[in-house]
Amino acid sequence: MNIDWTHFTPWASLVGGVLLGMASAMFILLNGRILGISGILGGLLPAKAGDASWRITFLLGLFVSPLVMKALAPAEFLHAPRIDANMAMVVVAGLLVGVGTRYGSGCTSGHGVCGLSRLSPRSMAATGLFMAAGFVTVFVIKHII
Repeated sequence: MNIDWTHFTPWASLVGGVLLGMASAMFILLNGRILGISGILGGLLPAKAGDASWRITFLLGLFVSPLVMKALAPAEFLHAPRIDANMAMVVVAGLLVGVGTRYGSGCTSGHGVCGLSRLSPRSMAATGLFMAAGFVTVFVIKHII
């Protein structure tokens, strides 16, 4: 196994993980809600009265935060991810993630971060299946296709 040292970012990953963990903990402690993106987005369809504003603000923050990071962080800290797939493959992958999110009653952030920290059996099963599907997919793509 070779490590791609150019794209190996342990410090940025650590900081991101700590921020995500803190945000998840604060969200459940202050709002009593799970910080799962699919649940937040799904709550807009259809939106309940008085419930849409915080959901829209949260989702806008997901899109605005990379722009803020780009404006504030030093240029050498930012690296664009390399995606070894064409646009059709990325669209199909996104749709499959969406379908899996509906079948799994939540997304990887909801189950993997919030569900595991609450020791939810459903989230443990879902996260194990997410990981297994990822391992199988990488194996098939790298060794069979």
